[in-house]
Amino acid sequence: MQPPIDQPPVLTADEWQARTAAHEERVDRWAAPHRERRLRGETHPVLDFLFTYYSETPGRLRRWHPGAGVALAAPAPHEGRRWYVRDGAAVRLDTRAFLADRGGTVRFVHRLLEATASRPAFTGCFGLHEWAMVYRDTGTRHPVPLRLGRAGTDAVVEAHPVRCSHYDAFRFFTPAAAPRNRLQPTREDQLRLEQPGCLHAGMDLYKWAYKLSPATPGELVADCFELAVEIRELDMRASPYDLRDHGYEPVAVETPEGKAAYAAAQRGFTARGAELRRRLIAVCSALLADVPGDAVPSQP
Repeated sequence: MQPPIDQPPVLTADEWQARTAAHEERVDRWAAPHRERRLRGETHPVLDFLFTYYSETPGRLRRWHPGAGVALAAPAPHEGRRWYVRDGAAVRLDTRAFLADRGGTVRFVHRLLEATASRPAFTGCFGLHEWAMVYRDTGTRHPVPLRLGRAGTDAVVEAHPVRCSHYDAFRFFTPAAAPRNRLQPTREDQLRLEQPGCLHAGMDLYKWAYKLSPATPGELVADCFELAVEIRELDMRASPYDLRDHGYEPVAVETPEGKAAYAAAQRGFTARGAELRRRLIAVCSALLADVPGDAVPSQP
């Protein structure tokens, strides 16, 4: 017999416990080594970014949520967490309470993801944003050597058009590099400029997934995080840094072969990101459909 239409499906204790364990095991592939490095006082020039630039902690990332519209057979640890309520023998997310607090964020993410999805992907940037972040600078952002040296790195920037549309990459350009960018993006331009081929836009799907948490199913958060890991690895392999001592072979974007390899990988990430973006849009749409528009705050 089907449950009433206004009642969310209920996962049995065995079901939600199995999904919780699977999520924790999956996330620990990255979170556990990060915790161990921190205990040893070690840094990682590639993977630390996922836990420092992004504000989600390993502990919160490891916490599985069923997502909006799914209930858990009680008792469940979620019952004591923010925005969860118990209805009889089940625990669920109270979407109205969640939207009362986070409605502006949901609306912003929804608009941004839909705008990004509506645009064609551009895959001709070749990751030069990382090169522009050290152009004509005396230091580097990471304690590893430059693969081509200082002069060689600057020469690559000067020999290529720089076409970065992502503000959160552009804002780290050196003063000498910023005027070389064909666009001068600002935070206010994000809705207008974000495009699905951008590696940083693909990594940021993870940010939007956890910003929507706990309304985002844990599996979707983990899918976005896994994509962010792989994109970050390409981003740094194509960067000016020599990361071979850390196990990363370079993608030499200053060569035709390197450009081709980078663009091919970028197209693959774009396709995967499109599906994740679609799933996140569906989360936002379902949340916003559950509450009248005038009851949802309009600002993030």
